[in-house]
Amino acid sequence: MSVKAATTATAMIVDDETPMREQLRARLQQAWPQLSIIAEAANGIAAIEQAEIDKPDIIFLDIRMPGKNGIEAASTLAKQALIVFVTAYDEYAIQAFERGAMDYLLKPVEAERLAATCQRLQQQLEQRQQQDKQAPAAPNQAKQVEQLLTQLMQHQGQNRDYLRWIQASVGSSLRMISTKEILFFRSDEKYTLVQTEQAEFLIRKSLKELEDELDPKEFWRIHRSTLVRVSAIAEVTRDFRGRQLIALKGHTEKLEVSRNHTHLFQQM
Repeated sequence: MSVKAATTATAMIVDDETPMREQLRARLQQAWPQLSIIAEAANGIAAIEQAEIDKPDIIFLDIRMPGKNGIEAASTLAKQALIVFVTAYDEYAIQAFERGAMDYLLKPVEAERLAATCQRLQQQLEQRQQQDKQAPAAPNQAKQVEQLLTQLMQHQGQNRDYLRWIQASVGSSLRMISTKEILFFRSDEKYTLVQTEQAEFLIRKSLKELEDELDPKEFWRIHRSTLVRVSAIAEVTRDFRGRQLIALKGHTEKLEVSRNHTHLFQQM
């Protein structure tokens, strides 16, 4: 299903998972052939920097990202472009975005919903051009965007019950592991490794599920396959190849920080 009008526009996709960016890019090409994807970013900080350079008309913005999440980044990006939040959880989005200043897409993105979003975006772009080609947003719309972001940040900041215990099967028994004991999580093809100072365990919960359920102030994603407890980090160094490596308290293994997550340690 493609949009009717041949409205041309530019866009940026922001998501910390490369497969998700690739999937959305492919579906946008089908839904809106005239839309040019001119940039991508893997976190909110990089998105703000990239948007300043490329100045896209539209930004498709994931909400749950390390460093600066989508809601925090949107307070800056909404002054420059139309924002579409992309999220796996409707708790952040649906009621607020139905009011029309912004839009949302739930993962996995469905073709029909994406087509409707593209049509809405085209209408907003046309209205913006008619009002004032030089203005990034109409005053009323900018005020509404600001109000919606305030609501979302308040909602996000409400007391939330984060995951505090991990259940792991050990033989015929069930082991309860406090998140304060855990040094890091590492994903495998079928399982996720849970590493403590004393032992390691395997669980079936995916790294993405864990990231969404754990306190983002307590656990950071430092690699596509690794979540680390921040308070377990002893130091961060660089090797001869320039890679950032994390040394952990009470553990000899060093963990690599991927290029997409080096912003977490900006002092390096």
